[in-house]
Amino acid sequence: MHELGITRNIVAIATEHASGSRVKRVSLEIGQLTAILPDSIRFCFDVCCQETLLEGAKLEIIEIPGLARCRQCQTEVTLEMPFGICPSCGSSDLEIFQGEELKIKELELEELCV
Repeated sequence: MHELGITRNIVAIATEHASGSRVKRVSLEIGQLTAILPDSIRFCFDVCCQETLLEGAKLEIIEIPGLARCRQCQTEVTLEMPFGICPSCGSSDLEIFQGEELKIKELELEELCV
């Protein structure tokens, strides 16, 4: 399960950017064309957050649909796999422009009033 390693990296990056503040929420964008299973990330998240600034943080995952453009006729094609056929012209020469991302979109930090 490579999601465990990915989740550890997400926690490490979020910890670094939190600059010592507790993290309340992490928002991720995961493209549907990646080999990353959102449910596996959710499963690993709480375990990876233990004894870190992210312990108890809420995980929000936004799944980004796969989109490509046919290089022959310029038709936009929705993809569920990282390959496909253009419904307009039948070409398989597609340029993927969305759905391969994995991004930490947002961190919500706990603000301490002194």
